[in-house]
Amino acid sequence: MRSSPQPASLWIRVCLPVGAGLFILALILSAIILPQFRPLHAFQALIYVAILMLARRNNPWGFGAGVIVPTAWNCLSLFITHLMQAGAAQLWSFLRTGHASQPDALTVLLGGIAHFLLIAACIGGFLQLRPHRKQWLQFFGGGLAAMAYFALIIAVMAPR
Repeated sequence: MRSSPQPASLWIRVCLPVGAGLFILALILSAIILPQFRPLHAFQALIYVAILMLARRNNPWGFGAGVIVPTAWNCLSLFITHLMQAGAAQLWSFLRTGHASQPDALTVLLGGIAHFLLIAACIGGFLQLRPHRKQWLQFFGGGLAAMAYFALIIAVMAPR
């Protein structure tokens, strides 16, 4: 029989709420800048509340959602839309001139950074469980369930 998992490392206990909180902050800022996205962002924030609640309980479903959804979002932002690169350029412009012409791109950069923290914490927390086959299935199940929810809210709530 497996012993109960060790309490999460300090860096995991810190990075989970910081990553989820910063991403929710990015959603709030984006909703202020782009009001047409408010309903979508409100429902998207629920994913991160669930991830935080489940991952803090060492639940493989939460760890999976906390890795797969942020990874998909960051891949989209880095390699398809290039909004994270645009956000970095806007940050550099803001630091040089005090003005950002695309503040929404800055929120994408903030969200991407938050996601990297969340991904690292969820991978670390999950591996700390010393997962067996059932937990790996739960990990991927949590990620797929969260992706299905994410796809659903985009289909229903995205501005047209």
